[in-house]
Amino acid sequence: MSSLGELINIFSKLPSLGPRSARRIVLYLLKNKEKIIPTLITTIENVKSELSYCHLCGNVDVINPCNICADDKRKNGKLCIVEDIGDLWAIEKSKAFNGTYHVLGGVLSAMDGVGPDQLNIVSLLKRLESCSVKEVIIATNATTEGQITGQYIADECAKFKILITRLAQGIPIGGELDLLDYNTMSTAFTSRSEIKKIS
Repeated sequence: MSSLGELINIFSKLPSLGPRSARRIVLYLLKNKEKIIPTLITTIENVKSELSYCHLCGNVDVINPCNICADDKRKNGKLCIVEDIGDLWAIEKSKAFNGTYHVLGGVLSAMDGVGPDQLNIVSLLKRLESCSVKEVIIATNATTEGQITGQYIADECAKFKILITRLAQGIPIGGELDLLDYNTMSTAFTSRSEIKKIS
């Protein structure tokens, strides 16, 4: 395979891109190769060498712990549980939340063979044991898997005797956080409700 074909193949594997979109991107890069490609190479190398996952929450940043975890103003006892880093960034952009986060790295899915051991749930429970969290906010997506994951986490966190809430109105069933507008996100945080343990 030529380097051109290999580049198209790489882009076609990215989320939301297929072979046709990948070809258009590669052709655009070739048309502007003197200006864009050197900058793209430098930026990718910088991302590879400078960014790392925060050992506390799982966010990506140039420092570890990340800027959010290191911010003293955010140590207010509120911990927001999200599926992925994209969800964390969507919430941050909305400015609806001023606490800290915990990124699960996905959702429970029997179909895909994803159990609790494949997610950052053990590190979450250890974190709750060692820090002064007063409220856990479940902000998983309003999908079936997201709701199952949220309930599992709520059940696991019940032993810590802390307030457990879930984002409320504004999130449609089957919706995903990074697709919401900021007013909807803000309303969802304002009207969150406690999750009761299933007996």
